[in-house]
Amino acid sequence: MQTRAAVLRGHDRPFAIEDVELGDPRPGEVLVRVAAVGMCHTDLTVRERARPDGILPAILGHEGAGVVERVGDGVTRVRPGDHVLLSVDSCGGCRQCHAGEPAYCAEFRERNLSGLRTDGSTGAAAGDGSPIASRWFAQSSFAAHAVATERNAVVIDPSLPLELLGPLGCGVQTGAAAILLGLGVRPGDSVAVYGAGAVGLSAVMAAKLAGASPIIAVDLHPNRRDLARDLGATHAFDGADPDLPAQITAAAGGVDHALDTTAVPSVIMTAITTLTMRGSCAMVGAGTAPITFPPPLLSGRTITYLLEGGAVPHVFIPRLIDHWRNGDLPLDRLTRQYDLTAINDAERDSTNGTTIKPILVP
Repeated sequence: MQTRAAVLRGHDRPFAIEDVELGDPRPGEVLVRVAAVGMCHTDLTVRERARPDGILPAILGHEGAGVVERVGDGVTRVRPGDHVLLSVDSCGGCRQCHAGEPAYCAEFRERNLSGLRTDGSTGAAAGDGSPIASRWFAQSSFAAHAVATERNAVVIDPSLPLELLGPLGCGVQTGAAAILLGLGVRPGDSVAVYGAGAVGLSAVMAAKLAGASPIIAVDLHPNRRDLARDLGATHAFDGADPDLPAQITAAAGGVDHALDTTAVPSVIMTAITTLTMRGSCAMVGAGTAPITFPPPLLSGRTITYLLEGGAVPHVFIPRLIDHWRNGDLPLDRLTRQYDLTAINDAERDSTNGTTIKPILVP
């Protein structure tokens, strides 16, 4: 079928709105009419990574929300007319999937980061018939329609606002699950969150839900620090302040749990060095720069990298929806809507910090 999509054709080129030919859903797949899609920093890392252009041209987007129009053979859990949020894909058959850890699926990279199906097919074509990768996180939802999978489509109540809830599929899920699941924050634990973007602010809200105290947010932007305080942070510090480690230590006397969303090595070092001796630090930022530290620094401490916070989307997203219904996850404080045709404006505003979480509406 023909649909409209935002196509990225080069690391240094703007997104272009194009008519593309989208293939029919195959066995286990579903065709979704996209109502809205969040823009996540991970989408933009395609520009940053020192990688070949093999994934490009591509349709990106992995926080889709929409309505199922068709299903492929063998699909039983999703039906036409269902309202769905799209999250990460997984194979369902490896050891990690069977253990209830689909974020660590043995085929995670192939299914989510290659832009291709596992058989190497792209899923879409330009007007001249040339291939376009449309399997980014098995959805490529910067488009009016997306072909996703039964496994990464989470059915939700049709009365819920699709134009708001797309970010639950990745950014909000990652931040909240990192706190509630990956780090296992308990009442009274101290928490420091580095980076107050959508992921970090979701972590701040989750830390408040968990009963953590103090909750420290660190960011370069004053407006984001102010918002972090509104959403539950007891302290908010400037990430550029040379006295930052001392400020954190004074506020918490050593932090039980730290979450880094920045992927900046110097920030991660601060997160680790300000931990208590039995503290834990989780990283979720999309970055590849190496981090160097002396082994004794890790004495008694736990350092890990979390994918999707360790969540099972079909279990955790309904939990997030309940928190949103209860007013504990005010997503409207983080989001701003843009027409899909204004995707380059959304990217600019996200990059310069003007908008925390852009949501694109086809």
